[in-house]
Amino acid sequence: MDIIQSIIIAIVEGLTEFLPVSSTGHMIIAEKLLQIPDNEFTKMFTVAIQLGAILAVVVLYWKKFFDFKNWQFYLKLIVGVIPAIILGLLFSKKIDALLESTTTVAVALLLGGIVLLFIDKMFTSPRIQSERQVSFTSALLIGLWQCLAMVPGVSRSAASIIGGMQQKLTRSAAAEFSFFLAVPTMLAATGYKLYKYYKDAGGFSSDEIKLLAIGNVVAFVVALLAIKFFIGFLKKHGFRIWGIYRIILGVLLLILLYTGYIKS
Repeated sequence: MDIIQSIIIAIVEGLTEFLPVSSTGHMIIAEKLLQIPDNEFTKMFTVAIQLGAILAVVVLYWKKFFDFKNWQFYLKLIVGVIPAIILGLLFSKKIDALLESTTTVAVALLLGGIVLLFIDKMFTSPRIQSERQVSFTSALLIGLWQCLAMVPGVSRSAASIIGGMQQKLTRSAAAEFSFFLAVPTMLAATGYKLYKYYKDAGGFSSDEIKLLAIGNVVAFVVALLAIKFFIGFLKKHGFRIWGIYRIILGVLLLILLYTGYIKS
């Protein structure tokens, strides 16, 4: 992976991390199109640069993250991230294997798109307007929904937002709680991946550190813009357009796989 490739992947990450379209799926597609070697560094890089994207959440919502009087906020996030930590540790090898499957991404994008076409009509009576009203039970259940995103192409954002709406959160409240939950989830995933790579490879080269630094900075800047756009768009238009986008992309990806333009 060179610097230009790392910047492109980071832009893809920043744009898609908080949209219900699967950032992991898009990065896998980008890697295939750019013909980036599918090695351990690449796998680690696509997870590690999510740190830059989630720091954008902390910056945009800094009042919530640094309101230490609201201790329940932090506890809800801890409760919500527990399922992902447990399942991530138990099935890390199987998750890594799925990251190599472009076919899995295509099918997940397609099926998830169909779900998003109808999701706005499925939950029509929201009553929770902010994270302060989210119970600990709801936080845990949303965290369980988030685990569906361990399958590349599902979308962590989509899964946790749908989980939030199932727990009676409004679209915008569900999206914001999904953003908040991303912080400890991605911190844990990034920390684990960095530690595992450092342990297995015996450290990071100067070039690898440079690529990680550039990737995180680019992902951070792009994610700042993407989050603001998504919340405003979601309030006005809902999820249908994202469902259509996912279906088109999923079908296109299946065609490219069938024709052999990209490998599965």
